[in-house]
Amino acid sequence: MLVGYMRVSKADGSQTTDLQRDALLAAGIQDEALYEDKASGTKDDRPELAACLKALRHGDTLMVWKLDRLGRDLRHLVNIVHDLTGRGIGLKVLTGQGAAIDTTTASGKLVFGIFAALAEYERELISERTVAGLASARARGRIGGRPFKMTPAKLRLAVASMGQPGTKVNELCKELGITRQTLYRHVSPTGELRPHGEKLLKASK
Repeated sequence: MLVGYMRVSKADGSQTTDLQRDALLAAGIQDEALYEDKASGTKDDRPELAACLKALRHGDTLMVWKLDRLGRDLRHLVNIVHDLTGRGIGLKVLTGQGAAIDTTTASGKLVFGIFAALAEYERELISERTVAGLASARARGRIGGRPFKMTPAKLRLAVASMGQPGTKVNELCKELGITRQTLYRHVSPTGELRPHGEKLLKASK
């Protein structure tokens, strides 16, 4: 089954999905299988996108007019397609810079694999900048203050640090701005994810 997703950024009537709708219908999608959101592509909480992804079944193909209609954040896009691929669902982009993406074909999978590699590289850069930022702040005495909650970036650093011998938990908690209780709720003393940690990373995908 072919399922289509459409999106415009503004809900004030200044933008319409007519062009997207016509292209998706011409591609063979039935009108009742179209989902439409009026929201920024940077927002993850798009109700029609959530309904669309939930409605897809094994063997279906999700089609979008352009890749940026599905989302403007590379990591979010990679996570969506990774989830779809795991469920046996394809993605096809009709036009624009992502038109080479058709995960139902070998060449399309290769193109998206490049995107996925770039997203992983971006995540590594963010992690490196976070570590450098923490070291810089520590050198300037900017340690302490109100502890903040655990985030996916902090969790990845905590997992990597806890798995290293010689890591001092108190210092790690100060660097991350969290309490020992928060740390151990998400990560074991040996650096393994606990249920709270697994839930946090899963929710961030």
